[in-house]
Amino acid sequence: MIGLDTNILARYYIDDDADEEAKKQQKIAKKLIESKQNLMICKTVLLELEWVMRGYYGFEVADVLRVFKHLLSLTNVDIEDRELVERAIFGLEKNLDFADALHHASYFECENVASFDDKKFAKRLNRLAILPQVIVPK
Repeated sequence: MIGLDTNILARYYIDDDADEEAKKQQKIAKKLIESKQNLMICKTVLLELEWVMRGYYGFEVADVLRVFKHLLSLTNVDIEDRELVERAIFGLEKNLDFADALHHASYFECENVASFDDKKFAKRLNRLAILPQVIVPK
């Protein structure tokens, strides 16, 4: 099994019209990902990929969702904590920040999640009624 770093996925999914080295890397990434080799992607790489796509390249959420859903569909790719990642992707679909959604999904066995982020995190999650409930300590 081969673990994939963010830059491999970025080269595969993002065509940034970069230099010759980047184009060469894009071909290599394509060959690797589309091979029959067993590959693995850890959830922190997905977190970083989402940041690169949206924060650096300005991709829309819909584009990130297409990439994530494609990765989940690849039979030769194992996603670390797949169920948690799928929950986080659901949160992203509901307009949550992916990092917040991934954090929240990781706390699925907790009674509550404590956060001071009342506007973006707590209110949104609680409005969606996704458990566990997010509380703002006072």
